[in-house]
Amino acid sequence: MAKQIQAIRGMNDILPTQSPLWQKVEAELRASVSAYGYSEIRMPIVESTDLFKRSIGEVTDIVEKEMYTFEDRNGDSLTLRPEGTASTVRAGNEHGLLYNQEQRLWYMGPMFRHERPQKGRYRQFHQFGVEIYGIASADIDAEVLMLSARLWEKLGISEHVTLELNTLGDSEERATYRDALIAFLEQYKDQLDEDSQRRMYTNPLRVLDSKNPEVQALLTDAPQLSDYLGEDSKGHFSHLCELLDAVGIQYTINPRLVRGLDYYNRTVFEWVTSSLGAQGTVLAGGRYDGLVGQLGGKDTPAVGFAMGLERIVLLLETLELTKDIPAPVDVYVTAMGDNCKIEAIKVAEQLRQQLPQLKVMSHCGGGNFKKQMKRADKSGASIALILGENEIAAGQVAVKHLRNNNEQQLVARDDLVTTLAGLVE
Repeated sequence: MAKQIQAIRGMNDILPTQSPLWQKVEAELRASVSAYGYSEIRMPIVESTDLFKRSIGEVTDIVEKEMYTFEDRNGDSLTLRPEGTASTVRAGNEHGLLYNQEQRLWYMGPMFRHERPQKGRYRQFHQFGVEIYGIASADIDAEVLMLSARLWEKLGISEHVTLELNTLGDSEERATYRDALIAFLEQYKDQLDEDSQRRMYTNPLRVLDSKNPEVQALLTDAPQLSDYLGEDSKGHFSHLCELLDAVGIQYTINPRLVRGLDYYNRTVFEWVTSSLGAQGTVLAGGRYDGLVGQLGGKDTPAVGFAMGLERIVLLLETLELTKDIPAPVDVYVTAMGDNCKIEAIKVAEQLRQQLPQLKVMSHCGGGNFKKQMKRADKSGASIALILGENEIAAGQVAVKHLRNNNEQQLVARDDLVTTLAGLVE
């Protein structure tokens, strides 16, 4: 027997029993961005490696350790996209969507990072993202946070997520702060872990985000970025907080929140949960006003966020918020005897035509009454329609309720659509 081929580690199948929950989450995401007037953009999965080196930063975990990079037959270095913002900017620049324009975009699809697979973290994962271009004021920062807060409300998890905010200032302000932070860290160089020592000169703000408690203890007296911000940066952040206060979105200011990508400036934020253990961030983003110019376009203000769908699904499962997921089938149509198959097919097609909101499955493959009812029950349908020779001769259909104790009833074929419309929402 040939060896069975299995999925690549960290790249998981989403099975038919799991996909209804995914579909619910995806539908809520689409409805939320539609309510705010955003437009979808779809980008390729494979991009030039330079795109991510120039945007994310060469001295980041993603570029240094995690990207799936390969040479194609022409010798070009290509990478499976590890995140969506760089691809969105590349597409916007390439197709003339950004300069002197306002764009409010969203995307959804698979991303790839070669990191250690664990619960809520995979090598192929699915991201939903929002990207806004051409608006420099803090009101759009507030809008993306209001949008995400509305999504939590729709999914029923508002009480299980909290918002953390920070501001990174502008590049000149961060450069001044960077020098002060390096000077501070040099005093403790021998006490820093290997990652922090490596980042100390190349990306010192990432040391602030270290998960090592010993490193965090050393940072107690580190200089604060807020002390190096100018009036414009402070005013932008203050206005954002004022807007969030006005609409009742609660938040915590976390001065050590820096995000892992080089392109962020000013506003950064994370929605976090304590219900998933170590994988506590469910949505993250911020402002990246310099990225469009960095990738060859004209300077354009930008803000956005991304969320991992696997973590949202896991959170819903952990909180047991999956009971209202609709069954994949509403009505299961059976045919009791070979002579009844054609009529059963005609009934099923009539329902699909006249009640398109119903999910109708026809029994195929024959079998006795017991076998067909077993299949009907397994499908998850709430109603089975039974067509035997007697029902067909009388111009009727037997309606059997599978999820409650209501008695089976005979319904005239002409009244079937009306009857089912009232029974199945």
